[in-house]
Amino acid sequence: MNRIYSGALFLCSVLAIQAQEVVWQKDIKSSTQDFLSQITTTIDQQYLVTGSTIPSNNKQPSTINQNNGYDYHLIKLNQQGEEVWEKYFSGQNHDFLSATVNTQEGGFLLAGTSFSGKGLDKKEDSKGGSDIWLIRINEFGDELWQKTIGGTSDEEARAVIQTTDMGFFVAGNVTFGSAQATSQSTDPRSLSGVEGKATRGYGSKDVLVVRLDKNGKELSQLVLGGKGLDEVEKMIPTKDGGALLGVYSRSSEVKAGSGKTINYQPITTNNYGEGDYWIIKLSKDGKVEWEKNFGGKGDDHLRTLALTSTGYLIGGESRSERSGNKTAGIEEGTDLWLISLNERGEEIWQKSYNFKNRDVLMGMSVVYNRSTDNNQPSTKGILLGGYTQAEGRIETDDETFWMLYLDQNGNEQWRKHVTGDKRQREERLSDIKLNRDGSIVLAGTSAEELGKENWKIVKLGDKQIDQLIEKQDIRIYPNPVSDYAYVEINMDAGSGMLGDGKTEAEITVYDMGGRQLQSVKTKNKVTKINTQPLVQGAYLVSVKTNDNKTASAKLIKK
Repeated sequence: MNRIYSGALFLCSVLAIQAQEVVWQKDIKSSTQDFLSQITTTIDQQYLVTGSTIPSNNKQPSTINQNNGYDYHLIKLNQQGEEVWEKYFSGQNHDFLSATVNTQEGGFLLAGTSFSGKGLDKKEDSKGGSDIWLIRINEFGDELWQKTIGGTSDEEARAVIQTTDMGFFVAGNVTFGSAQATSQSTDPRSLSGVEGKATRGYGSKDVLVVRLDKNGKELSQLVLGGKGLDEVEKMIPTKDGGALLGVYSRSSEVKAGSGKTINYQPITTNNYGEGDYWIIKLSKDGKVEWEKNFGGKGDDHLRTLALTSTGYLIGGESRSERSGNKTAGIEEGTDLWLISLNERGEEIWQKSYNFKNRDVLMGMSVVYNRSTDNNQPSTKGILLGGYTQAEGRIETDDETFWMLYLDQNGNEQWRKHVTGDKRQREERLSDIKLNRDGSIVLAGTSAEELGKENWKIVKLGDKQIDQLIEKQDIRIYPNPVSDYAYVEINMDAGSGMLGDGKTEAEITVYDMGGRQLQSVKTKNKVTKINTQPLVQGAYLVSVKTNDNKTASAKLIKK
């Protein structure tokens, strides 16, 4: 999620509907109002749930002097939904965790907004106003490093990604003082020093992008904006090591950009209406390669981005009729609006979809065909998830989660609602993830009364979605491998599937001469194995289930 607390979605007790089943449900209770920002799927198919909580004294024994404010709150769950560990990171004031990324080396980078000075877990002083607070942790939740980024203005983190060089892009917003925001000179460049900060802005809220190496050293900084409000909603890594930034823009006048390590870059895009999709492609060194605006005369709110085999997919909600460069119409209230772009930002197609009333897009996943002539994956379809909220009247499907499946050209294939036997009023969805095995994880908050929202995580199995996912009996990644490999098992063991907590398999590693080198038993779909003792070369990984079904695959050690 990009906001600390986002749109309402009825999670229900998400009980079985046709072709769906609850695999497991985890309710994480506290005595305060908790904010859930994101659920991150790890490389071994575990889950990190992150957000913000005011912890009770018995929940945070490491912090003696409680700040009575919000802290970063993390809980890691295994493949069966059981708690692996729980962590808090606390400053002396409010600290809100907004975004998390799973790193390629294992572990996570946490990005949030801090109102705290130095003290407790926070190791650097406040830079002034609110700051961006980054914490790098390993897979066990132990801190590796942390960094505070900010200036005399107010900064907030909204998104974080890791790039192909193992570094990071952090994107968020910066709000300058009203005098600073309006006192533009002929040259808006106002950034100073490697660790400096912009002292002038372009509008009421601008876009801030910071590029760091894998150890947290700041490499460059970029400020983009118009004379209105420009708010970061999503950022994804691109194939060339750069980033694609999705911004909800309410700047009706020309936007501009500046950066510490790059020259001033004028950006000459105007808004088409009240609010537009603003898409910015950054190179691997943080420079603007191209940027595009999409919108009609009304309000168009970007929510999410995804990579496809042909470029990018942009998704959000629209209140605009056909106008501006919006060629898809609107049926009723707020419709979903998707745009497919190639890698140069040129439009391939755009389409709209309607569930009636106010339709809100919360997640988007691309399903790939793995077997193609050139051995490159191609887009098979697109799975959307979100909710519909009634505007001024109660409808049967109000605030109920829905799924919409499209083909690669955006043509609707099917849609369905997730309903339950119970409708509580105070339930909200924060994040949705489609897993490689076809299961879906919903993460949100639930409360019997307003002000006491607790975390709720539900994993759903869906036979219709499961049939879309191309699976191999055994899959190894990364391959070739240096240190650790992950073995994913998708074999039906007759009595069940790996990951149900009961079915078991044995993973055995052989050299090419048939000599057994290591063996491990597992009940997980994905199991981590140590390849550090292996010398460079090829090996055979064999899997045998408890009803004697077998599969094997080759492993290459670098």
